[in-house]
Amino acid sequence: MTRGRVPRAILLSSLASLVAIALGSRASSQGATVPVAQPGFALEVIAHVPAERELAATPNGDLLVGTGGRNVYIVPDADGTPQAPRVFVSLADYAAAGVGLGSNALYVGSHSGVWRIPYTTGDRTASGAPRRIAAVRTIDGGGHATTSVAVARDRLFAGVGSSCNACAETDPTRATIIEMGLDGSNPHAKAVRIRNAIALAIDPATDALWAGVAGQDELAHGHPYEIFDDVTARSGTVDYEWPHCYENRKSVAPGYDCSAAPISRVVFPAYDTPIGATFYPVHPTGVHAFPERFRGGAFVTLHGSWHQPPVPPRVVFVPMNGDDPVTPVDWSDPDKQWLPFVTGFQRDDGDRIGRPTGIAVGPGGSLFVADDDAGVVYRIRPR
Repeated sequence: MTRGRVPRAILLSSLASLVAIALGSRASSQGATVPVAQPGFALEVIAHVPAERELAATPNGDLLVGTGGRNVYIVPDADGTPQAPRVFVSLADYAAAGVGLGSNALYVGSHSGVWRIPYTTGDRTASGAPRRIAAVRTIDGGGHATTSVAVARDRLFAGVGSSCNACAETDPTRATIIEMGLDGSNPHAKAVRIRNAIALAIDPATDALWAGVAGQDELAHGHPYEIFDDVTARSGTVDYEWPHCYENRKSVAPGYDCSAAPISRVVFPAYDTPIGATFYPVHPTGVHAFPERFRGGAFVTLHGSWHQPPVPPRVVFVPMNGDDPVTPVDWSDPDKQWLPFVTGFQRDDGDRIGRPTGIAVGPGGSLFVADDDAGVVYRIRPR
C-alpha cells in the first residue's frame, strides 16, 4: 500500500467500518489501553464512531466527525457531558472525510465533491439537503480517495490528493488545493503539484491556510521529510513541483531545476503522514484552556507509516509566533521544530492500538482527536 493513502475502511462499506472497530477493541483486550498525553493533561475516550477522519467543533460544544463512509456524525455536548454519536447527515457519495464549519453552513469533502449543508448552531441533524458545490476527481484514477476542507472567513479550501505516488496528473483537480467562495463560486487552484495535502488548517489569528502534506515514496530511506506549510503566505498559485522536487529544493532527477520550488516552513520526519491539524487559540476563554505555552501553536496528527521499522503514530505540537515557527527548519534534523504531545499508539514490537486522524479545539478549550484505527474520539484537557 502506498503511504498516505486512506485506510482500507474508507473504501469499504459501513459494515467493514464496524469490523475495524471490533479489531480495535480486540487490540485493547490484548493488553493495550489508550494512548498517553504529556504530563499535566488527561486523555479520555468520549465516543465510538466508525472510520473517523476529520473533526470540526461547533460553537455550542458539539463535535462533527467526518468518516470513510457516507455519514457525518455528531457527538452532542462533546465539550461537556458527551452523548452517544448520531448521524448528522448522509451524502450521496463515499469518503465523507473532510469537515469544516463556515457561516451558517457545514462543508464536507468527499471522494468526488465538496458539499454544503445548512447549519445553525445547535443543529444536531441537517436542516436541509446536502448540495454539491464543487466537483473533484473528475477523472477516476484511483489513489488517494479523501478530500480535506478548511474554511476561512470568506473562502473555502479543498485539498485533493494525487492518483499515484509519482506521476504527471491528467485530472486538473488532483494533487491540488482548490480555493473557492463559500458558495463554491470561482474555484481555482491555490496550490498545484502538491502530492496529498490532507491536514488543512486555518490559523484563526491570521486567517492563513496551512497544509500538512504526505510526501512520495521510493526516495532514499528517510526522505522526503513531510511538510507543514503556510500556503497563503505565497502569492498566486503555488507550485510545489511534486514529484520532481522535495525538501530544500532537492531534485529527484539530475538536471531538473528546483530553484523556484517553495521551501516549507515546518517539517516532520519522513513517512509520518500528517492527517489533521489545528491551531490553538491565542486567547482561549473556556474553563479547560491549555497553558500559555500552547496558545497560538499548531497541533498536528501524524498517522504513522507502513515502512519498516514503522514510524509511530503520534500527536505533536509546533510552537508558533504568529505564522512563524518558533524554531526554523533544520534540514539535518526534522525533529527540531515540534514536541510530542500524545504518544503510545504503537508498542515496542511495532503493533498499534490506534492511529490519530482528525483534530479540533472545542469552545471550552478541550482538544479532540479522532482515531480511525481504534474507532474512538479522545478528549484531552489540563489536569
